[in-house]
Amino acid sequence: MSVTEAGRSTAEARRAAILRHAVPVFARSGYHATPVTEIADAAGISQAYVFRLFGSKLGLFTATLDRCFGLIEQALREGAEQALDAPAPQVLAAMGDSYAELIADRDLLMLQVHAQSAADVPEIREAMRRGYASTVTLVHELSGGTRDQVRYFMAMGLMCHLITALDLDEVDAPWALTLMNGMTVHGRRADG
Repeated sequence: MSVTEAGRSTAEARRAAILRHAVPVFARSGYHATPVTEIADAAGISQAYVFRLFGSKLGLFTATLDRCFGLIEQALREGAEQALDAPAPQVLAAMGDSYAELIADRDLLMLQVHAQSAADVPEIREAMRRGYASTVTLVHELSGGTRDQVRYFMAMGLMCHLITALDLDEVDAPWALTLMNGMTVHGRRADG
């Protein structure tokens, strides 16, 4: 391995480590309210090194979103593998269950929520569009579902966001039970 390759490998490892630390930090405060120093401190590196690797806070945030969507796609692939050769509705259900387990990690969920609230920033909006485009395409390819089935799947994913963000599994009220009916929350299916 050449010195250049070793340096690139080290930089890539550092980028990955920084992104792992960036997810929970951005999840707490969002794009606008999170100082880069907080992420640098969490990663145990200097703010200058973060800027060297990502160029700007915006570059770091969009890279963090890319990581988030990468984790989503990995979860969807794992869900689809559990329902190989099944009809589209069963594949979509397995993918949905896998996604519900993933966003039980509230950091990934809240990162997406904060990203949506900052979508007035063109680069963030574009990162969200890119992530959703890739996700919708993957869901369609892996499930073999129709456009209507994939649209319903995505809508239910957004419902999972609402249920998880508001901890509706802890609310014993008809309106909450209506929203949760048939949804998977913390690994179990809710019936309302």
